[in-house]
Amino acid sequence: MKCCALVPVFNHQDAVGAVVHALLGHGLPVLLVDDGSDEACAAVLRALAAASPERVSLLVRRENGGKGAALIDGLRRAAELGFTHVLQIDADGQHDTGDVPRFLEAARQTPAAFICGCPEYDASVPKGRLYGRYLTHVWVWINTLSLRITDSMCGLRVYPLAPTLKLIGSVRIGRRMDFDTEILVRLDWAGVAIRNLATRVCYPRDGVSHFRPLADNVAISWMHTRLFFGMLVRLPRLLARLLRGQGRAL
Repeated sequence: MKCCALVPVFNHQDAVGAVVHALLGHGLPVLLVDDGSDEACAAVLRALAAASPERVSLLVRRENGGKGAALIDGLRRAAELGFTHVLQIDADGQHDTGDVPRFLEAARQTPAAFICGCPEYDASVPKGRLYGRYLTHVWVWINTLSLRITDSMCGLRVYPLAPTLKLIGSVRIGRRMDFDTEILVRLDWAGVAIRNLATRVCYPRDGVSHFRPLADNVAISWMHTRLFFGMLVRLPRLLARLLRGQGRAL
């Protein structure tokens, strides 16, 4: 297994440096994807890459295309660089980088599996975000006919690159905040094993969120609709999988 960290970035200049240094401290090469950030953030990213050119790579997207678009470009670049796995982590500092070794060890133990973060929140989590996630959880359980995916929205996860890129090359996945959930459901449909790991999540008081309440909620609702009809097409196979006792994750 050869793994790098993939960090999509859009105007998180105040937090991304600490995330990168923590990842380097765990021995992980870092691939930063600048998703059309303002110059202040772009300058920070260039400085991070220049300070550790052998360990930090920078991929620049000239226009903001959304989290999913940045991740797709980053996953493809990681494969070009010879990596077999990618640890995704958000740039805003909400994920506990102390959990990174656990995720890497899980990937080493089950290299064909998708390692999925399951947030354990502290009091900093906005209640609207917390309650809103449960609606997505229910739709994911319906669309997979299982409880294999405990939380499909966590930004700390490990991708096995081969099946992930095969999927991305065969179907269009949502390019914005819908990406995290859709890619996971479709990988589950493709038979990729899911392994859930608890991880601590803290929302920084001065954190920057790029979630667009109207546009992103509409995109997520449309995603759930597409996945539901996709589930109906796959219903016989999913039911057979359920009857074989594969309704739960590793």
